[in-house]
Amino acid sequence: METVHVGLGDRAYDIHIGPGLLSQAGTLISKISSRKRMMIVTEENVAPLHLKTLQDGLAAAGIQSEALILPAGEGTKSWPYFEQTVEWLLAQKVERKDLVIALGGGVIGDLTGFAAATLRRGVGFVQIPTSLLAQVDSSVGGKTGINAPQGKNLIGAFHQPSLVLADIDVLETMTPRDFLSGYGEVVKYGMLGDATFFEWLEEWGPKLAAGDQGARIAAVKRSCEMKADIVMRDETEQGDRALLNLGHTFCHALEAATGYGDRLLHGEGVAIGCALAFELSSRLGLCSQEDPSRVRAHLKAMGMKTDLSDIEGALPDADALLDLMGQDKKVVDGQLRFILAREIGDAFVSADVPKDAVLKVLQDALDQC
Repeated sequence: METVHVGLGDRAYDIHIGPGLLSQAGTLISKISSRKRMMIVTEENVAPLHLKTLQDGLAAAGIQSEALILPAGEGTKSWPYFEQTVEWLLAQKVERKDLVIALGGGVIGDLTGFAAATLRRGVGFVQIPTSLLAQVDSSVGGKTGINAPQGKNLIGAFHQPSLVLADIDVLETMTPRDFLSGYGEVVKYGMLGDATFFEWLEEWGPKLAAGDQGARIAAVKRSCEMKADIVMRDETEQGDRALLNLGHTFCHALEAATGYGDRLLHGEGVAIGCALAFELSSRLGLCSQEDPSRVRAHLKAMGMKTDLSDIEGALPDADALLDLMGQDKKVVDGQLRFILAREIGDAFVSADVPKDAVLKVLQDALDQC
């Protein structure tokens, strides 16, 4: 088992990464809590695969558990299911010193974390992410929330978990498409701040996707290390933490345009967004023309979506996509901030991006559809 520590003073916690952690959950959680009854929030696709293993692992340490099983999908990250979750937790008489467990992907982790943040003005929660995307991104850093009709993640709170258990074994139950969606967040870390990691992924990415457990542990650990380092410097996204949104300004607009559904998974949008961010950086003279080509070549080698033309169905025009970007959380004083790159492994935040340049990148990409 590998461990990454997130040093945030009295909100510090560990991320454990390795195989078999669901069955060890009771032992690991008992190290941070003496509570003998815990509530689990999960969803209908995850529950048949992993809920019993988790509950047996908790029971082995003398911890009784009850579970709420919600529908799967992005639509669950909404007011109705947030309300249902909070009311269920209240009906279970959850107290402030209790721990709520989120067992699932990013949707369940974000929803449960937000419920925990608001319930009794804050109860503890444990993240047990069951997708690659959640293991390397949404389960770490304390961002919780739900979506609004106006955009993604617009309602939420910063609420750090008490513990994160990233069980590598659960990744074996993912579909290839979902796994590659998570890989979009993994490769993002190399693009934004570690050229050596990106180079390692160019070699090991295909093996990681094929099931190499050692490669998976190494990739999840390095991703978590990078995110933890940035979160420790900028917990509430006042500066450096925005770097983690490389590709996300484009991605969130595309997700909104496609209805947050199966047409475009989040990590697929991140991959396309990263390719567009590097293309924009190149056109602004910030990075070499070879960098966007190298990014796209690796994504294509992994079998991932890289272009707007890879998204099924019609998309809005460039002006409409730019309008959707205006709902992005990184807007400050009405000015949209982009994460751009000087080279692979060297990203930065900029509010000085000509609107015409963004429109031209979008229009050229749409012309290829």
